[in-house]
Amino acid sequence: MINSGDTAWVLMSSALVLLMTPALAFFYGGMVRRKNVLSVLMQCFIVMCVLSIHWVLIGYSLSFAPAKGFWGGLQWAGLRGVGLEPYADYAGTIPHQAFMIYQCMFAIITPALIIGAFAERMKFSAFLVFTLLWATFVYAPLCHWVWGVGGFLRNMGALDFAGGTVVHINAGIAALVTAIVLGKRKNLEKNIPTPHNMPFVVLGTGLLWFGWFGFNAGSALAANGLAVNAFVVTNTAAASAGLSWALIEWWHNGKPTIFGLCSGAVAGLVAITPAAGFVSVIPAIIIGLLVSVFCFIAVTMIKPKFGYDDSLDAFGVHCVGGIWGALATGLFASKAVNAAGANGLFFGNPKQFLVQLAAVGVTIIFTTIVTMIIYKLVDLFIGVRVDEKSELMGLDLTQHRERAYTILE
Repeated sequence: MINSGDTAWVLMSSALVLLMTPALAFFYGGMVRRKNVLSVLMQCFIVMCVLSIHWVLIGYSLSFAPAKGFWGGLQWAGLRGVGLEPYADYAGTIPHQAFMIYQCMFAIITPALIIGAFAERMKFSAFLVFTLLWATFVYAPLCHWVWGVGGFLRNMGALDFAGGTVVHINAGIAALVTAIVLGKRKNLEKNIPTPHNMPFVVLGTGLLWFGWFGFNAGSALAANGLAVNAFVVTNTAAASAGLSWALIEWWHNGKPTIFGLCSGAVAGLVAITPAAGFVSVIPAIIIGLLVSVFCFIAVTMIKPKFGYDDSLDAFGVHCVGGIWGALATGLFASKAVNAAGANGLFFGNPKQFLVQLAAVGVTIIFTTIVTMIIYKLVDLFIGVRVDEKSELMGLDLTQHRERAYTILE
């Protein structure tokens, strides 16, 4: 039987998750230089258009159609057989199409996260082709493995409530790969880029935090106690991580910054995502406190040491935070929170931590290899990077013939 309350909550959550991609556009857009802000906004918004169509044509079927193997196949292509009745294997109290459109929003934001690694230097045409191929051959298979009926990581018992492996580690590893093979931005050492509009960054962070309640609490797929738990721990972890990052900066640099606070809050949201439906509030505080430590080290120490140009720290926040969140799920998960889940290491089940570790490893290896292949193919046939003149002029003018600001300071 369809439950109207559950259906309303999932539809509302779908809208909240959709909002996260425009929020990401402002978050990333504020970080780049003014000559590239429109290119970032354009990339985020075109992803909403292109992948919405891709999802209903083949993406949903490849990701969620019941099958054992690489992906789900094409039996639900064009939403054939995906109607308005419940589908018990995914959500028994909401229309099948409600589940489908909710998952569509995850498929949109995941490749959008990768933009943070190659911002300011990728051709728009190459970006479109890369995104479509990546959504088809990386996101859809991994989504099927973790969440789909017949997926081997799901059958193995891997826990990922709302996308720690499927979304954040997946996108974060792809971000690192593209950042390395694309190379650094021109004149990076002589002219270190700084965020051109910090209010945009703060606005994007606030909207991301708001939308993340749909991301995590909506993954309960019902208006119930599990959704409440996910909502509470999501807010708690974000607050804990934001505070932690500010304190680390204060101690390390002498002053806390709003940029650091925003980075910490997003890192906390990332880390709690896989755990939101499996852990209680005290573990959420611990997850939030520690993720800022790990991500701060990644963006301020590891990135400079190895010299890759992850422009907006997509790897340093999303992958590192996602790995910690996935492993923390294996530590702190409790069947007292979710009887359909499992106990973690600290609740007497060390096997769960090993399962989480295996899921993280599979994600890293698979995404690295296939992202590299996709990148090389796109570069071979289209060419991925803009020329030096276009990069120095800025992508707003050279790729879109637009300018964000007509009055210059």
